[in-house]
Amino acid sequence: MALSLLPSTLLMAALMFSTVTLLLSLDGVRAQQTGISRHYRFDIRMANVTRLCHTKSIVTVNGQFPGPKIVAREGDRVVVKVVNHVPYNVTLHWHGVRQLRSGWADGPAYVTQCPIQTGQSYVYNFTIVGQRGTLFWHAHISWLRATLYGPIIILPARGVPYPFSRPYKEVPIIFGEWWNADTEAVISQALQTGGGPNVSDAYTINGLPGPLYNCSAKDTFKLKVKPGKTYLLRMINAALNDELFFSIANHTLTIVDADAVYVKPFDTDTLIIAPGQTTNVLLRSRPSFPQATFLMTARPYATGSGTFDNSTVAGFLEYQDPKTSSRASFSKKLPLFKPTLPSLNDTAFVANFTSRLRSQATAQFPANVPHSVDRRFFFTVGLGTSPCPKNQTCQGPNGTKFAATVSNISFAMPTTALLQAHFFGQSKGVYSPDFPYSPPIPFNYTGTPPNNTVVSNGTKLMVLPFNATVELVMQDTSILGAESHPLHLHGFNFFVVGQGSSNYNPAKDPANFNLLDPVERNTVGVPAGGWVAIRFRADNPGVWFMHCHLEVHTSWGLKMAWLVLDGSLPKQKLPPPPSDLPKC
Repeated sequence: MALSLLPSTLLMAALMFSTVTLLLSLDGVRAQQTGISRHYRFDIRMANVTRLCHTKSIVTVNGQFPGPKIVAREGDRVVVKVVNHVPYNVTLHWHGVRQLRSGWADGPAYVTQCPIQTGQSYVYNFTIVGQRGTLFWHAHISWLRATLYGPIIILPARGVPYPFSRPYKEVPIIFGEWWNADTEAVISQALQTGGGPNVSDAYTINGLPGPLYNCSAKDTFKLKVKPGKTYLLRMINAALNDELFFSIANHTLTIVDADAVYVKPFDTDTLIIAPGQTTNVLLRSRPSFPQATFLMTARPYATGSGTFDNSTVAGFLEYQDPKTSSRASFSKKLPLFKPTLPSLNDTAFVANFTSRLRSQATAQFPANVPHSVDRRFFFTVGLGTSPCPKNQTCQGPNGTKFAATVSNISFAMPTTALLQAHFFGQSKGVYSPDFPYSPPIPFNYTGTPPNNTVVSNGTKLMVLPFNATVELVMQDTSILGAESHPLHLHGFNFFVVGQGSSNYNPAKDPANFNLLDPVERNTVGVPAGGWVAIRFRADNPGVWFMHCHLEVHTSWGLKMAWLVLDGSLPKQKLPPPPSDLPKC
């Protein structure tokens, strides 16, 4: 009898072994899918930096300017311990990271957290889910992001290739702005007087202003290349207040990614990149040594009526000559070619460029744009005025103070973090959940502006049920002049389904919406004197900031927040805050 049972016993053992092996294999797959944990320490310190023959003490991470890069793969967990050693309150935002159920790590001051005070620390803990490409981190309080910023490089999951030819080398290209003055003093003075803030003294590429500024030739970025190679340029606009055109003389750029989402590749000589946006491009070097050096330049796209830094940052593209040197070098004997950039207010170029950005919309990289909509909103974005306080002289329009609004509401920042107030049921006196679906008083938004330009003020949130599909149309206004506004939404990517000039027409314009392959972004430019329509699914519980990424407009109040409620399932709820969350 024992002998007759032996085969079945062996069979059972074999089945158990196979099952265990399969489970172990699945665990290995899960481990590979979930990635690894990557730990960073960011010490916020003052450091002396010299640009334009001007030395000043600036806020840095680990003494570096620009700050250190974070490198992770899709699926990795990123843990960053931030220790504040400077006399300013600090928060850091991981711009474009979805922060699925990790809103406590998003970073905007008084929205998801209270600031990290001097001598305190906070650990930001989040996982990269469904994203690959380039994002960036920056301070998210006052104007500290003028010097507190750095790249986030998200590689595909291990073993997953790029959907384009593997580049020979990858190079971050970060645009910034440099002030000789203290930027905290600049914005403080502007908010006190009500006028426009002083503009920057230079733009920078990777922290360097370049040779077109006085006393700056030695502080020039140089991209050194070999002939016949493909380079992936990871481009980031970390400037405070300016959208930028960029071009490399006599070279074509292939756009392959926007805001860490692959796009259908297309070629261009020039690109436009707004503050808060990232763009990956392929640069193919000449097949042989070109006997020349090439200038790369960036300068502003300016549509408003206010003052701006009308200067140009430049760097060099230098080729290695295989006959004379093992390294690329600049020679004054070689001819220098310069690119031609669009005019400062070339809205037609910008509209054409942005219309060419399309999602891949493939089985591997689908465009999951919502086709049905649960909530429709129409917001105006633009400038306005606030009355000048008594016994004070103000430098805004007609003796008022500049303000900026979403639907004529200039957002008043609370003194308690909104997410904490919501999570602990203590919203009374902190915010009200009644942001309007559309402007209270309709008018001809891009026509002759109304006589009354005074704005209202409030801390109002728009409440969304979990998993609701949202369509939002954002309309620029001509109050104090039409102007492009790069709007950034925290906690989500959205699909840009439509855009147009003049006033949005709800009866006609939706018929032209692109629901097949719209570009997926986290920051989109509302066209000057026009509108843009976006759609997204509210699948991330928490409080999520939305604001203009022109820092001056954010300071003036062009911001609001969405409150996405918990879903019914455990994985649809916001977890409690970490124990080291800073207190106000």
